[in-house]
Amino acid sequence: MKKIFLTLLLLVVCVSLGWASGMMKKKLPPYDYGSVTINNYSQQAGMPPVQFDHWLHRQYATCRLCHVDIGFGMTANSTKIRSTDNMKGYFCGTCHNGKESPVYQIKIFDSCAKEYKRDEYKRCTRCHILERSSAREDAFERFAQKMPRERLGNGINWEKAEEMGLVKPADQLEGVSIMKPKLKIQQDFSLKSKVEGMPDIIFSHKKHTVWNGCELCHPDIFVGIKKGTTKFSMVDIFEGKYCGVCHDKVAFPQSDCARCHNKSPQEK
Repeated sequence: MKKIFLTLLLLVVCVSLGWASGMMKKKLPPYDYGSVTINNYSQQAGMPPVQFDHWLHRQYATCRLCHVDIGFGMTANSTKIRSTDNMKGYFCGTCHNGKESPVYQIKIFDSCAKEYKRDEYKRCTRCHILERSSAREDAFERFAQKMPRERLGNGINWEKAEEMGLVKPADQLEGVSIMKPKLKIQQDFSLKSKVEGMPDIIFSHKKHTVWNGCELCHPDIFVGIKKGTTKFSMVDIFEGKYCGVCHDKVAFPQSDCARCHNKSPQEK
């Protein structure tokens, strides 16, 4: 009974904070959660915008590999990708170059080309999508059926999928990544809840470094590396800062309160 009460309390507090900050968003269908529209230059060139699906790529590569080593910005349209960049082997063209990919372990189609025949236009529409297709939705459903389930977000528990070996995301890419020794993983620590009755947060460096390493979060998102240096609130998170840079966009949403607020009062 106590556990049910705490769960309801978490939900009420998170919803209240979300509405107060004006950041509560319409719940997306699972296949759309984490999708990003890239449209800096596409329509100017007479092409539909690019629809990037995180679920499709994160089964093969960590967030750190793409957002640190390859250099994609953490916010949509911040990277200003051009087709010429892709053709030179940057950004999407790092893997999408028509060659055998060490990350995907299969031959990946070219991302862009200066010239193409009419029958090759289908290759362009794999990324430049005018409207959602049932084929992409079906592909997601087939993939999700094999993964451990989660209540919110895109319905996939990626942390558990990685632990079970169902996904093995590459974290380094020869010729792109600077190969370096792994750092010692810091211990888990608790963050005191500011709401009475709300369980404290247990933050796990181990779980985050699998996908992010250290440099994805420090110093751009969290300036300090000492506990308590960076001050933030749930309102900040709902506004897309700090934890909210990833959570509610690609990682599980903040409305899944118990995933973070999971330290019982009996724990020391």
